[in-house]
Amino acid sequence: MYRALYRKWRPMTFDDVVSQPHITTTLKRQISEGKTAHAYLFTGSRGTGKTTCARIFAKAVNCRNPHDGRPCLECDICKAADNGTLNDIIEIDAASNTGVDDIRELRESTVYTPELARYKVYIIDEVHMLSNQAWGALLKIMEEPPEHVKFILATTEIHKVPLTIISRCQRFDFRRILPEDIKARLLYIAEQEKITLDDEAATAIARISDGAMRDALSILDQCMAVSDDITVSTVSAVSGTADRYALYEILDGIAEGKSAKVLSDIDKLYAASKDMSRLCDELIFQLRNIMLLETSPENEKLLGCLPDELTRLQEISGKLTLDKTLALLDILQTTGDSMSTASSKRTALEMAVIRMCNVASKRETNVSDSAVSELNKRISALEDEIEELKRTGVRPAPSSRPERPMAPPPKPQEPPKPAVQITEDMLAPFPQWDEVLERLTEVNPGCAGALSESRGRYYDNILMIEVQSEFFLSLFKKPENAKSLRDVVKEITGKTYSLRARCIKKGATEAPKEDKIAELMEKARREDIPFDID
Repeated sequence: MYRALYRKWRPMTFDDVVSQPHITTTLKRQISEGKTAHAYLFTGSRGTGKTTCARIFAKAVNCRNPHDGRPCLECDICKAADNGTLNDIIEIDAASNTGVDDIRELRESTVYTPELARYKVYIIDEVHMLSNQAWGALLKIMEEPPEHVKFILATTEIHKVPLTIISRCQRFDFRRILPEDIKARLLYIAEQEKITLDDEAATAIARISDGAMRDALSILDQCMAVSDDITVSTVSAVSGTADRYALYEILDGIAEGKSAKVLSDIDKLYAASKDMSRLCDELIFQLRNIMLLETSPENEKLLGCLPDELTRLQEISGKLTLDKTLALLDILQTTGDSMSTASSKRTALEMAVIRMCNVASKRETNVSDSAVSELNKRISALEDEIEELKRTGVRPAPSSRPERPMAPPPKPQEPPKPAVQITEDMLAPFPQWDEVLERLTEVNPGCAGALSESRGRYYDNILMIEVQSEFFLSLFKKPENAKSLRDVVKEITGKTYSLRARCIKKGATEAPKEDKIAELMEKARREDIPFDID
């Protein structure tokens, strides 16, 4: 009968436990010196070895021929414990035995001495699931247990365990398993199982498992069902993650503010049945790498990436500032937390990347160093003046205060200029209109669609937008849409234009006759929509 890898390769002795030397060394020494406690509390995230160490400890304290605190694996006690037939080692799942009656039954069984072993060891897994009444019953037996009884409590949520229980146990905190340790273990198991595991594939599995060896072995098990030659592509297909190229394309598009491109990339991944929650996690992981590159570029050990990925991450990092990277991470973290309750994970992620593109495309305004220095001087002078006033009660003489430059006299207000009356022959084709529409498609696709058959004409600093449908006129009465167009025009031309719009009939290409120009211009002036404040 086939056994899952995480069961087949479960550590049998303390030496096989990965990335927990601070725990296994202590337990081995206690066992070898005969100084074991009556109750232990193992806490840590999933798949880090809590239950495994509990079983090894229970086997070692009862082993007939232990070696420096290690079980011999040869005596009848060790073999019975490994086969699950030793009645003196009792495993209880607190998730399904939460009631006070279950704990009372446990208390009654502790009265009886062990059948074969030296100690009766009770391993209570997921102990945080016990009810309040059950905690009270367990506390009574843990206060004064019989000499032949030992308890090992295991939990992933230590904050739910009462302090009265914690204070009666020796607590051991299991750390997340290091990615390099998971990778080494996977490569060893793959060699023993006679399969080919690519080095990059092992690294990818170690990263996805997030410090849990059991998760890593489960992913490897799934990959083995697909192929005996496991590559990064195999891992990506089995786990539902996006490949590295797709991730970097999305991040590069976000850094450049190209929301349309990013949405298209996400659509391709969704069509390929990629998990949107996992994609969000992967983007967070890569943005974390970018954040570390921006804050500590010399410490590459903190990065969770392959050497060939570093160059691409550095390119993306060069397009972002640290403040923008932190803002992007904050958006993704919030989205990831809400995805479990979102009705559409895809929509939630799409909304997040659109916000991220907007953040990345915003230009930053820098205050000059001289202005900051001048402001700091004035603040320091005011602080000194306040301290002097507190100490003496006399305000310092004006001569001791820093001189401030006198403000220039206000300029006389000029009378408002009359509105420019534009005639048809004054307008010239706007040469960058196609470029404006292309950029507006990235910034505000809905508004760009309303301008699909439009043309731009200009005179001096006035840009006249001529559209075929009155839908554009109603759409651009909204300030946010008008602002998008105004910002794009300024971005492309570097010049601020006063924007106006008018509706022209489709197919009207001939210039109006001279006697109609004044009438058309007056009507156009009445229909113009001002997009900014002159």
